Amino acid sequence: MKPARFGRAAVPPTGEHDSAATISELDGVRYLHLGTPWVQGAMRISKPLAIELEYVQRMMAWLLWRPSERIAEGLAVQLGIGAGAITRFCHRKLGMRTLAVEIDASVIAACRMWFRLPADDELLTVVEGDAAHWVADPAHRATVQALCVDLYDEGAAAPVLDDAAFYAACRATLAEGGAMTVNLFGRDASFAASLQRIVAAFGAANVWSLRPTREGNTVIVATRGAALPDRATLAARAAHIEARLGLPARKWLRMIRAADASILPARRAARASESSP
Repeated sequence: MKPARFGRAAVPPTGEHDSAATISELDGVRYLHLGTPWVQGAMRISKPLAIELEYVQRMMAWLLWRPSERIAEGLAVQLGIGAGAITRFCHRKLGMRTLAVEIDASVIAACRMWFRLPADDELLTVVEGDAAHWVADPAHRATVQALCVDLYDEGAAAPVLDDAAFYAACRATLAEGGAMTVNLFGRDASFAASLQRIVAAFGAANVWSLRPTREGNTVIVATRGAALPDRATLAARAAHIEARLGLPARKWLRMIRAADASILPARRAARASESSP
């Protein structure tokens, strides 16, 4: 099986290889695919509320920017539902109002049939729709406390929504103090350009990255008016997250760096990639 690197796009499918969601299982883990061997999401069958994939765990790093006593306040939105890991976690583990936007009806059906995603209720709403349209809707401005963006299709060459207007619209959906996490490929030539677009929308002082996973996924954190807490506060929040939610948050503390420190190495990697034969 190829590495588990890619989230699901919440925009209309366009390629000739588009395919309905398919399922595989290996060593107690159920995987979601979209007509290719690439993994679009995963769930350990015996622990459906746990987040199985490392990069998806890091997508929850926005928790470090939230006071521990206010973790579950407000609305959490996921653009691209994948196998529903973050949606299940926010809804059931955090008890947070949760909304997911996913264009592919077969993915939503697979999540509900095979990945323990419950039916909509007073805390959960799953929208079959276009993520670009959702963030551009004025009705959603300043309504979101936590926005998780994981928008890759089955080709997974680059994010399918990745322009300046999209990231500006994402920022506009955030309430003051809200945070966005984005999955980018830290070893891909497009990484530097994507990160620069996020910085342009949020400002360099409000953007951080985590160290890439072994597969090359880099999670970006961008906030609307929420500064990085001091070390003591971060340590206390990380300990609370580990104890209450079972996420390896103390490891994240060693991975966080300012956006400015991420862009230069990414530019060098992009140039090296472009110059390779």
